[in-house]
Amino acid sequence: MGDLLTDRIKGEMKAAMKSGDKARLGVIRLMLSAIKQVEVDERIVLDDQHTIAVLDKMVKQRRESIRQYGDAGRDDLVAVEEAEVLVIQDFLPQALSEVEIDQMISAAVAQSGAASVKDMGKVMGLLKNAMQGRTDMSVVGAKIKAALAE
Repeated sequence: MGDLLTDRIKGEMKAAMKSGDKARLGVIRLMLSAIKQVEVDERIVLDDQHTIAVLDKMVKQRRESIRQYGDAGRDDLVAVEEAEVLVIQDFLPQALSEVEIDQMISAAVAQSGAASVKDMGKVMGLLKNAMQGRTDMSVVGAKIKAALAE
């Protein structure tokens, strides 16, 4: 039996084919290709957590492209990348709110006993799995650094 997230992505691919939504279909095919690549390279079938990690990486790559295209004034390419991010995010767990992120960071700082920026790795280690695919981890890193610098 396949895992639920991959099955859901395949189901959405069929729906996109039937509806003729070429843009969505293209992104879903990229997602399935990235998942398959990891499965072939590592000789494993990805569970939901690994699938989320692959999709999260795809979102990160697109955010970086959006930043670079934005800097270059290529709004047309920014729009394409942003549209792809929206499709990929459909398959990721619900995004965390700013308040939830701040609460999780506070709890992790307390739990780890982190006292300075040198302890940032401990805090990040506690948060990574819980936050993967639900927020931009580079933003979380900056928030942790700010919290530990106080």
